[in-house]
Amino acid sequence: MTPERRLGLVRSLSVAAAAALVLTVTGAFDTGAEPFRERLIYWLTVMAAGSAWGQLCQRWLALRPGMVGRPWLHIAVLTGVVAGPMCLFVWAATGLYFNAKLFPLSYLPLLVVPVVTVAAAVCALVVFLGRATPIQTHASADPAAPARFVERLPLHLRGARLIAVEAEDHYLRVHTDQGSDLILMRLSDALNELEGLEGAQTHRSWWVAKDAVRGASRGDGRATLALDRGLAAPVSRRYARALRDAGWY
Repeated sequence: MTPERRLGLVRSLSVAAAAALVLTVTGAFDTGAEPFRERLIYWLTVMAAGSAWGQLCQRWLALRPGMVGRPWLHIAVLTGVVAGPMCLFVWAATGLYFNAKLFPLSYLPLLVVPVVTVAAAVCALVVFLGRATPIQTHASADPAAPARFVERLPLHLRGARLIAVEAEDHYLRVHTDQGSDLILMRLSDALNELEGLEGAQTHRSWWVAKDAVRGASRGDGRATLALDRGLAAPVSRRYARALRDAGWY
């Protein structure tokens, strides 16, 4: 598991545990009549299940086209994907835990509003807490196993050292130490295939190799990275602090 995924898991579980505690203390959704210990176990179970399912959904959704830089759309779609299966889980868990048998199916529609409400709140926290973390890629421990992305380079750039990848509409401009060229691909897909190279997303339209950075400058409150071959890559405010803390500039 990469450090970013580990951090995302810890963040998601922390949010779930905090939400479970709040729901327990307030006796939310007519659970107040139950003893505190039973309520706490119930909500921890429900929120842990929701967190695990949410992590899987978030991993799939985070790099989908149109999600990057659009947090409210991200939250809405993530809530919809998470809430459906969780309605079934809560229906089964509530009946079995508090009544030792399943509720009738007619009870299921009554859970939609509370489940969607909780899912939306938790998804919003997870998305906004995770916004400041740039997507990073990491060098492979096996030099014989290069990143999949390099296999997409045009023949005349095969074997070149990758400097940066820049999104241009539906294309990517690939910058190397032997020149640049365009390939038809989305940056969201490229970020997955760049795993195996040490680098990070510095802007919604840029990925930069860490060993290509030669300096940084500031202007209008924003940073710009100076790269090999005279290239300059912008650093968005969204990623600036995390990249600075990681020693990029």
